[in-house]
Amino acid sequence: MTFEHCVKIKKLFLFRLILNNNYICIKFIKMKSQNYLFKLILLIIPMLFISCDNDDDDITIPIVAPDNYEFLRDGSSTVSFSGQTARLNMADEIYSALNKNTFTKSQLMTMFNDGTGFAGAGLDSSGKNVGGKTASGCLHGAMAVTKSRFTDMLTDFADNVIPTWSGTAANGTAGLLTDSARSINVNAVGWEVDQTFIKGIIGAMCVDQIVNNYLDPCQLDSGTRRDDNTNGVLSGSKNYTDMEHKWDEAFGYLYGQEADAKRSDLGSAPTGNGTTLNKYFKKINDSNEPGLAVAVFDAFKLGRAAIVAGDYDVRDAQAKIIMIHLSKVVGYKAVDYLNSYMSKKSATPADAIHALSEGYGFILSLMFTNDGTGKPYFSEAEVNTMLSKMSNFWTVKDSDLTTMVNDIKSKFNI
Repeated sequence: MTFEHCVKIKKLFLFRLILNNNYICIKFIKMKSQNYLFKLILLIIPMLFISCDNDDDDITIPIVAPDNYEFLRDGSSTVSFSGQTARLNMADEIYSALNKNTFTKSQLMTMFNDGTGFAGAGLDSSGKNVGGKTASGCLHGAMAVTKSRFTDMLTDFADNVIPTWSGTAANGTAGLLTDSARSINVNAVGWEVDQTFIKGIIGAMCVDQIVNNYLDPCQLDSGTRRDDNTNGVLSGSKNYTDMEHKWDEAFGYLYGQEADAKRSDLGSAPTGNGTTLNKYFKKINDSNEPGLAVAVFDAFKLGRAAIVAGDYDVRDAQAKIIMIHLSKVVGYKAVDYLNSYMSKKSATPADAIHALSEGYGFILSLMFTNDGTGKPYFSEAEVNTMLSKMSNFWTVKDSDLTTMVNDIKSKFNI
């Protein structure tokens, strides 16, 4: 256990000792979870040596982040993010469908908007869907035009890519593009739609729901949630407060496909499961920025512990850490894929277009980042300008891509 942050406890002295004209102060608080009973006992001993100058001074009791992401109340877990796991699994299946020529437009739209038509156990009956959580964070509100980009991709794939599945791709003609590295199916402007779609969903659903929704006060403190959390008011018949659950939902959009999200080494060894955020979170941690995954995991744990303790300043400080680090994942991957395209296009054009399609999705995702102050690193208008320069992959200019790379690196300081 480590003592990383402190929460102020107001003047509720149970007793005090006098030593060298200073007070030795001991203060107790009502613990909201049995998790903290043992920790409180551990705190008593060091508190015997805390010197208070006078009765008016407050002392601080450390908020202790657990070793793993596990929180109990009355011996039962208070952590729940099954809905996030369902949506991540749905996104995986939609991505898989966009690699086949057997799905109709109706099927794709039903999967995206209604959350049915899936093969995965329990998905159809989960009551969840991807579309409803796309470009919908409470910090910026519903972004209908941007959301329509995703339904437009599904429509284009069904109407134009599938009918020309085995034809030869060219500027203005959807079809198959092949080189020594890979074969891909592209639309008339050269997009590999499965890639533009799923990389866009990383930002528009996963990152957006974490940094612009569940970790923001617009969701955490909505209505009476702050008072309810402070007073230990649970959410209906559930074993958690609304605020605890909202934080857990953010956690779920990153770690929801981990086989064991309770393991203590989740920070140092994320698995990269699935096709969305966790996959690229691991890649950036393993290559571009080692230690990023530990910082995010520790912030999730400490922020959740702060919610239990009712310290909302510590909570918000941890949210900011998560916002900045997860946003950087998007920035890093946008740069990586644009550079990859430019380095590969001469020798392996299909592989290059594959990379550019991924880059397009991450550029789209930039508008869903959060710099820790509630603002995206790139606005919707700025992103739309960049995307307009990538509207046709057959004619995209390296000079435009190079400018984007430099702008992204500058904004994220990477």
